[in-house]
Amino acid sequence: MFFFAPFLVFAVIILFSSVRIVKEFERGVVYTFGRSSGTRGPGLRFVLPGIQQLILVDIRVRTEDIPSQDVISKDNVSVKVNAVVYYRVVEPDYALNRVEDFMSATSLLAQTTLRSVLGKQDLDDMLSNREQLNKDIQDILDQQTESWGIKITHVEIKNVDLDPTMIRAIAKQAEAERERRAKIINAEGELQAAQKLDEAATILAQRPETMQLRYLGTLGEFVNSKGSTIILPLPMDLLKGAAEMIGKK
Repeated sequence: MFFFAPFLVFAVIILFSSVRIVKEFERGVVYTFGRSSGTRGPGLRFVLPGIQQLILVDIRVRTEDIPSQDVISKDNVSVKVNAVVYYRVVEPDYALNRVEDFMSATSLLAQTTLRSVLGKQDLDDMLSNREQLNKDIQDILDQQTESWGIKITHVEIKNVDLDPTMIRAIAKQAEAERERRAKIINAEGELQAAQKLDEAATILAQRPETMQLRYLGTLGEFVNSKGSTIILPLPMDLLKGAAEMIGKK
């Protein structure tokens, strides 16, 4: 019995060393004599020591913070842009076998893609059209990382930092644009008022009695005023009639 004891201990050690536990958010890639022999899901898994190797890959969504990148826009404005990329491993065996370090490769690819896409845009598009730019960057990254077993789930541009001198120039441009719009609105208002006055003058010229009613209304406004001095304008027709009567005498 003592003769078989070392073999029993050795068998127990081999048994325990061959047992691996794969968690729910992991997948295990098995290599047999160095050759990939499939992927194992969560649960209790057995591998042959010395013959097989099990490498665990986390399949949860990863967050990759892209550091600030110097970008020159299409209209020759220098800006610093940073972003964040969300991705996950969908094919663990591809991620291990087709690229040396899929995390580093994804990060570097995201940096170059960010500079490439934003370098084709004007500054106004960078500031006002981020949602579309996020989608464009995501589509490009997703297409290029598909062969690595990587799925890009989301890309978000965080900050677009401008040089202080450029900020002042943009502020002046915005102020000039506001002044231009205000002048246009004032001019349109004066034009509409002049058109209405011209229409009113045409109507009053055709109907003298309307002019008299307007005159009486004006007198009512003077009577209701709080001022002590009231100047009453006389209609031209009344003055003309008085002049004719004096002439007849």
